[in-house]
Amino acid sequence: MKAAVVGIGGPSLQPEEAALFRAFPPAGVILFGRNVVDPSQLSRLMADLRRALPADAVFMVDQEGGRVARLRPPHWRAHPSARVLGHLFDREVGAALRAAWLTGALIGADCLAAGFTATAAPVLDLSIPGAHDVIGDRALAEDPTAIARLGRALAAGIGAAGVQAVGKHAPGHGRARVDSHLTLPRVEANDLGADILPFARNADLPWMMTAHIVYPTFDPILPATLSPAVIGGIVRGRIGFKGVLVTDDLAMKALSGEPADLAVRALAAGCDIALYCSGEFSPNEALLRTCPGLSATTSRRLQTARAWVARQHRSFDPAVLAAERDRLLA
Repeated sequence: MKAAVVGIGGPSLQPEEAALFRAFPPAGVILFGRNVVDPSQLSRLMADLRRALPADAVFMVDQEGGRVARLRPPHWRAHPSARVLGHLFDREVGAALRAAWLTGALIGADCLAAGFTATAAPVLDLSIPGAHDVIGDRALAEDPTAIARLGRALAAGIGAAGVQAVGKHAPGHGRARVDSHLTLPRVEANDLGADILPFARNADLPWMMTAHIVYPTFDPILPATLSPAVIGGIVRGRIGFKGVLVTDDLAMKALSGEPADLAVRALAAGCDIALYCSGEFSPNEALLRTCPGLSATTSRRLQTARAWVARQHRSFDPAVLAAERDRLLA
């Protein structure tokens, strides 16, 4: 398998996409709103993807709750934004931690029932007054200790549902004053200890996602995704993360260059998996042709991520959990 997770173009798998995946199998796919219509359509799409991909491929979705949700009503549950959980934490810590676990479990249950094995949550970034609202209410709180505790509860709930959690965006996106989907942020702060703390306290998560941000105090030139200094010194070193490190979307305009070249650079810098979400066929083809295969280290990390879920997974009734969460958030 190639060390990449890619998107597809629409609500059905096209013959040329299936052929590409058989010829150059990616480590997985990620689906977005353009790929999801309703449960029956999604079930057919997932079945087609399973036939085209290796048996242990990752099926990822960006399902945080709040405004970042690909599985939406009326076919799937609505989930609160991270900030709602943070506000509850300010009033009643125990209730907030329980509501976070319940939310993670319910998000995970929706994802698992739809066929996904990983969701890009929780967000572990700080809420910073005056920063760009690309993070905004996706951040749990301003206090890094609150984020760490709520993020852990969310991830534990996701794992209890049988889904792999992806903490993002290491080593911290909260201070960015521009949207990395559109341009490259620079975070000039010299002391990023508060930003790093939620990631360090969740260093045992199975996955983390990088930030497309330049942190001059760590690397004056390269964004974290492409920086050996940030990935090796901060994410693997100071944070202590040993799991699967996936890039943020290489289609984002924070990065310049061809996606295939960016994937090679990110992997050389120390990322495990290159993520390319646009679903456009030609860049997908170039990336999968160019991208190296999974390293032995990454293969072991993927196996460890699956084992994390096996340890966390438990049975529960989502309807019962949803009723409890509604009471806590009322």
